Amino acid sequence: MTALDDAQAHLVKAREFLEAARLDLTWNHVNAATSNAVISGINSKDAICLRLTGTTRKRDNHHDAVAELKAAGPAGAALASTLGRLLKLKTKAQYQSRLAAPGDAAKAIEWAGRLLDEAETVVTGR
Repeated sequence: MTALDDAQAHLVKAREFLEAARLDLTWNHVNAATSNAVISGINSKDAICLRLTGTTRKRDNHHDAVAELKAAGPAGAALASTLGRLLKLKTKAQYQSRLAAPGDAAKAIEWAGRLLDEAETVVTGR
């Protein structure tokens, strides 16, 4: 597979997880919605980086993901802060005993949508 093939595969995943996040929120599954939005955003980051640089890194440190997106070029740099905000919700939704709030899920979905929109533009050229 080429980097473009990989980027397109990450786009498919990003769309799927964002759609799941939206459905989760309609069922008031706030933690699942937030978590799925975060996963969507990470896949969008991967798609952007693969298309612009030919590579992406998988690391547990999410600050590295933000730096990687920022270094990918102007399109990535413009979204780095959005990814950073989104990743801050990951711990609350997935690991802490505190529950994510409906507002957290709504913001996560909005931010993941921004990342996906740009990833689609970068990968498809549209």
